[in-house]
Amino acid sequence: MGLWTRFRDGLQRTRERLTGQLGGLLERHGAVDAATLACLEEAVLSADVGPATTERLLERARARLRDAPALDLRGALEQAAAGLLTAARFEPAAGPGGRMPEKPWVALLVGVNGVGKTTLAGKLAARFARAGHPALLVAADTFRAAASEQLEVWAQRAGVEILRARDGSDPAAVVHDGLTAARARGLDVVLVDTAGRLHTRHNLMAELEKVGRVCARVVPGAPHHVLLVLDATLGQNGLQQAREFQRAVPITSLAITKLDGTARGGAVLAIADQLGLPISLVGLGEGLDDWEPFDPGAFARGLFE
Repeated sequence: MGLWTRFRDGLQRTRERLTGQLGGLLERHGAVDAATLACLEEAVLSADVGPATTERLLERARARLRDAPALDLRGALEQAAAGLLTAARFEPAAGPGGRMPEKPWVALLVGVNGVGKTTLAGKLAARFARAGHPALLVAADTFRAAASEQLEVWAQRAGVEILRARDGSDPAAVVHDGLTAARARGLDVVLVDTAGRLHTRHNLMAELEKVGRVCARVVPGAPHHVLLVLDATLGQNGLQQAREFQRAVPITSLAITKLDGTARGGAVLAIADQLGLPISLVGLGEGLDDWEPFDPGAFARGLFE
């Protein structure tokens, strides 16, 4: 199945909410009149895009219609939506001078409870392992009952190593031990599954900062990637979550999970637009390979076609 097809299938509920209200308006060419604009605003807002981003999206779409008379409204909206989004790669990248980061490449997965961090960590580890990059999963969620057991199941499915500690252990100490072990074993990648934490719990956010500092002490430059995992079904609520996490750790990119089960997928546009953060991954199902690297053009087409 092609990437666009997977996006289209995953965004079905959101697309139905968007396009179901517009009917033949999407095939129109030329200037957008007041009545059409009102219909557009209502439809886009209903998909949880948010007022500020809706205004920006429609302004850009109207500009494209003025500049390209052959373009229809659907195409203008797709181009405008893609223009609000940027993509990032979730993999080791060369730094200044073309130097690769010192092994292991370390990524933290952060987010609130229930967004799918543990599941995503296992899926990513499997992809790295198949690509020939030995990976270690670090179970730094020492508070949630059975969290490390869940990650161990994913480690077995992915065929990768795991480091876990007793429930209630200091997460920063677990991360220290995991990175030390990965360096000693010559592993390429470490994925740290952190505890889900409410963005309003300042003590837990401070603990996340501590985990980041420990990473840097063990592996120079780590963490090399901080992946904020957001649940697409939460819509605009993800925006405030992302703002608070940005204050605690330097977010590198976003992963959007559960995109296949929501009519509020338009919030992805708002989050990326309002925060200026790129998106690297999207979750499109429950299977081991039911995720994809993010592609702005494919996502935009999935919204409107």
